[in-house]
Amino acid sequence: MSDQHGFSPRERRASFTLAGIFGMRMLGLFMIMPVFALYGQDLVGFSPLWVGIVIGAYGLTQAVLQIPAGWLSDRIGRRPVIYAGLALFALGSVVAALADSVYGVVAGRVLQGSGAIAGAILALAADITREEHRTKAMAIIGVCIGISFALAMVAGPLLAAWFGLSGVFWTTALLALVGMAMVRFLLPASASKGQIRDVTAAPELFGRLLKDKQLLRLDFGIMLLHLTLTAVFVAFPLTLLDAGLAAERHWWLYLPALLLSFLLIIPFLILGARRNLNKPLFQASILVMMVALVLMAVGQGQLWLLALAMVLYFTAFNFMEASLPAFLSMLAPAGAKGTAMGIYSTSQFLGAFLGGVLGGLLFQQLGGAGVFLLVALTMVFWFWLAAGMANVSQVRSHILPIGVNIESKDARERLLQRLMALPGVHEALIIPEEGAAYLKVDGKIFELDQARRLINL
Repeated sequence: MSDQHGFSPRERRASFTLAGIFGMRMLGLFMIMPVFALYGQDLVGFSPLWVGIVIGAYGLTQAVLQIPAGWLSDRIGRRPVIYAGLALFALGSVVAALADSVYGVVAGRVLQGSGAIAGAILALAADITREEHRTKAMAIIGVCIGISFALAMVAGPLLAAWFGLSGVFWTTALLALVGMAMVRFLLPASASKGQIRDVTAAPELFGRLLKDKQLLRLDFGIMLLHLTLTAVFVAFPLTLLDAGLAAERHWWLYLPALLLSFLLIIPFLILGARRNLNKPLFQASILVMMVALVLMAVGQGQLWLLALAMVLYFTAFNFMEASLPAFLSMLAPAGAKGTAMGIYSTSQFLGAFLGGVLGGLLFQQLGGAGVFLLVALTMVFWFWLAAGMANVSQVRSHILPIGVNIESKDARERLLQRLMALPGVHEALIIPEEGAAYLKVDGKIFELDQARRLINL
C-alpha cells in the first residue's frame, strides 16, 4: 500500500533497483581508471597517449548518444533501451577483456560508452515515483554513483592484482548481466509516461538553453571537472608507483582519501545551503583542486605529499560533483531541467574524453608533473568563469498534475496567472500534453498545498 507521506514499497524498490543498475554500470566504467596505466603495459601499441584514449574513450560515445537514447526511450519504452544499453556495455567489456592490443581495448571502451542508459534510467525513475518523491529517488541514484566511484578506486586495483587487466573487464561484463537480471526480476511494472521535461530533453529548448550564460558556465564547469579526472588518472597511478607504493596497494591510499573527503564536504554542503554560500564555497573548491594538482606535480617521489594531494583533490571533486547538479536544478527554467541536464551530461562525458586524450598527450611529452601543472592552469580559467555564477540556494522545482480543464488557451492563461500570483512563484509553465504545471519557486516562501488546491479547483 502507498504511504501518503513517504515512499511506497514500490517506489522504494524501484529507486534502489535503478540506483543499483546505474551504480554498477558506472563502477564498470570507473574501475579501469586507476589500473590501466599500470597493467596495460604488455598490450600491443601501449603508450601514454593510448592510456589516455582508453580511459576517456567511453566518454565520446556516451556524449554523442546520451540525449538520443533518452528520446528513444520516450518512443519505444524505457526497458528496451536499458536492456540494449546493458547488452552493449557487456559486449564492450568482453571485447576489451579479449583484446591483446590497446586498439582492441579502445574498441571495447567505445562500445561500453555506447550503452548510454542514464536518461532512460532517470526517466523510468520519474515514471514510477510520484512527483513529491522524485527528488528523493534522484538523490538515491546520485548517492549510488558516488559510492560506485569509491568502490572502483578499491575494486579496480584489487581485481587487477588478482586477475589481471582482463579480469577487470570480465567483472564489468558480469556486472552488466547482473543489471539486466535486476531489470527483469526486481523492477516493478510501469507504463512509460513519454516525455517528462524534468528528466528528458525537449529538442525545441536546445537553442534557448545554449544561449543561457548561467547554464553554459555549469556545462563548461562539469566538462572541466571530468577533464581533470581522466587526465589525472593517466599520470597519478604511475606517480604512486614511482613513489614506492606497489600497484596492488594503491587502494590503501585511494580508499582513506575518498572516505576522508566525503566527511570533509558534508559540513560545507550544509553551510552552503543554509548560509547562501554556495558560490563562494564552490570557488574555494576550484582553488583547492588547483592546490591539489600543484602538490601532485611537486610531490613526485614523496608519498605523504601525494596522499595529501589526493585528499584535497577528492574533497574538491566531490564537493563540485554534488554542487553542480544542484546549481543546474535551481537555474534551469521551468519545464527545461531535463533538457538542461541532457546538455550538462553531454558536456560531462565530452570532458572525460578530452581529459583522457589531453592527459595522454601531455604525459607523453612532459611527464606526470607536466600533466598536473597544465591541468592546474585550467583551474585559473574555471575560477574566472565561476565568478559570473549566480549564487542561488533556495530555488526549488515542482511538477503538479492539473485536475482542471486546460484544453482551451484561455483556461491555461487564467491558470497561469493564478499560479504566478502565488507567493514565492518565480516561473510557471503549463504543458497540456503532459497535463502538468511546472513551477520554479522560492522554497522559503512557497506553499505547495496552496498551489495544489488552486489547480484542482
